[in-house]
Amino acid sequence: MEPIQIKEMLDEKGYIDMPISNEEDIVSQIEKLKKEKNAVILGHFYISPELQDISDFLGDSLALARKAQETEADIIVFLGVHFMGETAKILNPSKKVIIPDLNAGCSLAESAPKDAFAAFKAKYPDHKVISYINCTADIKTLTDVVVTSSNARQIVDSFPEDAKLIFAPDKNLGNYMNSVTGRDMILWDGACMVHEKYSLEKIIKLMDENKDAKFIAHPECEQPVLLVADFVGSTTALLNYVKESNNKKFIIATESGILHQMSKECPDKILIPAPSIDSTCGCNDCTFMKLNTLPKLYNALKYELPEIILSEETIEQAKSPILRMLELSK
Repeated sequence: MEPIQIKEMLDEKGYIDMPISNEEDIVSQIEKLKKEKNAVILGHFYISPELQDISDFLGDSLALARKAQETEADIIVFLGVHFMGETAKILNPSKKVIIPDLNAGCSLAESAPKDAFAAFKAKYPDHKVISYINCTADIKTLTDVVVTSSNARQIVDSFPEDAKLIFAPDKNLGNYMNSVTGRDMILWDGACMVHEKYSLEKIIKLMDENKDAKFIAHPECEQPVLLVADFVGSTTALLNYVKESNNKKFIIATESGILHQMSKECPDKILIPAPSIDSTCGCNDCTFMKLNTLPKLYNALKYELPEIILSEETIEQAKSPILRMLELSK
């Protein structure tokens, strides 16, 4: 296929949709391409199990940012969502960063458009901006320091007690940070569509039916859900809690992809996804994360597309708050 046709396909679909030879299984073909191109596959805990198993490195946002900074690969393939690919590119401007599907966005990141957030920030000229890593590169350019759910408290606590702070874009994580640090940060009104769909009523009923279960939740969940949790933590913290706990049963309020890794590392434990408001949908799944598939991964590696492209100015401005995060969270 000619380059112009490939471009037209990308413009139309957001990913490369080409037939794949069935002479070898697709995983073997991906492994072969990866070696030929000196590529590394970075995967988030929320992608589908078969993609988790093929990733060279699997982690949460903080771990993946560190791995992206350290890699010696020529090509970084990011199995996650768009802002994660942007972060990898910001940390590796000379490397090629590709994602399997440009449509893999993020409801939380998209809740903070650059112009609207710039206007919001302008109302508080004496405030420092702390941005959750789940935001666009454009928002990172308006940020003083980036955080993840793993290091948010550590970094918020690094500011003087009287510091004036804005927290964006996740109001739920920001509200949780206010509650545990005693701060009064100004919060941008953004949220993750997956973590806002849990039903407190159904969770309490499930807890009552499973009194031997620990209820654990990600801090992107709404405050009423967090208040009844036995443990609140980042994706990695939730995984470690299940691994280290003597308890045998857990109700888990975060994206369902983490259950695969929990099951692999804790095969003797019972894992129950927290119920959502709508019982007719897979609301515990991030539809954006699940846009990543093995065929799209293969074609992305073969054609080295879609590629994350950012301007030098954006990379320069967005890198500083990410590097500050990595330095503060060593």
